[in-house]
Amino acid sequence: MRRDDLDRVQAVRAAGRPVAIATWLAGGRQVVWEPAMAGLDTAVVAEIERAVDDDVSRTVTVGGEEIFLHVFSPPLRLIVVGAVHIAQPLARMAVLAGYGVTLVDPRRSFADAQRFPDVTVSTDWPDDALETLAPDRRTAVVTLTHDPKIDDPALAVALRSPAFYIGALGSRRTHANRLQRLGALGFDAGAMARIHGPVGLDIGALSPAEIALSIMAQITQVRRLAKAACEAA
Repeated sequence: MRRDDLDRVQAVRAAGRPVAIATWLAGGRQVVWEPAMAGLDTAVVAEIERAVDDDVSRTVTVGGEEIFLHVFSPPLRLIVVGAVHIAQPLARMAVLAGYGVTLVDPRRSFADAQRFPDVTVSTDWPDDALETLAPDRRTAVVTLTHDPKIDDPALAVALRSPAFYIGALGSRRTHANRLQRLGALGFDAGAMARIHGPVGLDIGALSPAEIALSIMAQITQVRRLAKAACEAA
């Protein structure tokens, strides 16, 4: 790889964007791809985008030519709003699953870094924190506090973002009230349908660890199975 191509790959990765190197195996031609670049065959771009979505480097055949796609994806992220008991096992599970985790809670007595090792802790107000964190299509957002002053601003920012998953803890009644408040802020039914509430798969979870497991399972389901269903349709 040429030095300028390597520098470009490192710069794109540092900016938190996906990047891939396409190498034509017959001849050795190489192209550095990043989102929205022009000038590359649309069939090749489609294969690159699929590889990036799957987080898998692989060899593909396009127009009779074999091309190796080396994918460099930014890390998956999970933003957890609310330093409650459920957040502790959820953060640990997410780290094990390969997510970079940020815990957001303006209540400093709750947002103690010692309670949340291996994750980034922010005590900014959730709307400010999420605006700075800028959730993208590789980001999941989960709110856990039940407090509208904390959860609602975070959900509002998440709904305006391309985050692939948005979840909110609470009963069906709590969620219905939440949707009324978000509706009053101007969000329509289609936008609010992106929120998984009550959060998590219905597995009869009771303990904080079980609820965290149900949430992480649902995040995985949305990321993996929803994408597969769209491709099969």
